[in-house]
Amino acid sequence: MMTELEPQERKRLWFELGLIAALSLGQSAVYAIVRLADIATRGPISDAQAKLNTSISPRPGFDLIYQLLDIGFTLVPVALAIYLLSRDRPAQPLSTRLGVDGHRGRDLGHGVLIFLIIGIGTLGVYGGGRALGITAEIQPSNLGDHWWTIPVLLLSAAKNGIVEEVIIFGFGWLRLRQLGFGPWPIIISLALFRASYHLYQGIGPFIGNVAMGIIFGWYFLRKGRLMPLVWAHVIIDAVGFLAPGVLALVDIG
Repeated sequence: MMTELEPQERKRLWFELGLIAALSLGQSAVYAIVRLADIATRGPISDAQAKLNTSISPRPGFDLIYQLLDIGFTLVPVALAIYLLSRDRPAQPLSTRLGVDGHRGRDLGHGVLIFLIIGIGTLGVYGGGRALGITAEIQPSNLGDHWWTIPVLLLSAAKNGIVEEVIIFGFGWLRLRQLGFGPWPIIISLALFRASYHLYQGIGPFIGNVAMGIIFGWYFLRKGRLMPLVWAHVIIDAVGFLAPGVLALVDIG
């Protein structure tokens, strides 16, 4: 049975949730909402473009430096979240609580299976959203053709998987459980949160990410393992970044 928290402890947990959100995915959600309002008031959402992995400098050497700096600094809130969790004094070690200890082969296998399920659904949602005019054209790779393009795209995919899953299920889930929320209210709220920072891509990806969040949450509830979700997310993004033609095949908008 979960013990009643002292008011000061409850305030601390809410403050930590707000702090991590403001430094990471919550900030992205605010920008995504504003971006959606911007494109929706210009014209049809289907006419807009959502460009991922864009160049920052026309000079390849400096562009590489900027890309690596962006990846590195984006991971800082993850380090902060892990540090805050490490200050707890639970009966189990943090690696066990997060589900990142051992079972490497099994975690990868489950991640691949989740990727296959989510990947097929993602293509369907994207194609349907484009056909209905509620999804922007997603351009997943805009870095140009350089020797470092593929490594940077893979690092970007790894960064996305680590940041989103650690912040959502590693940190958000544990803190909300400490605050006394039940599993399914947490799953639904975190799925909506996940979808919110994808709104810059349109309504279709929002719906798709709600579904993805529910599937991920159901898995985490049953297995208590974070690493399969990280693997699945990394593979989904890596395939999307390195094979942009897949999206073009279903883009009938």
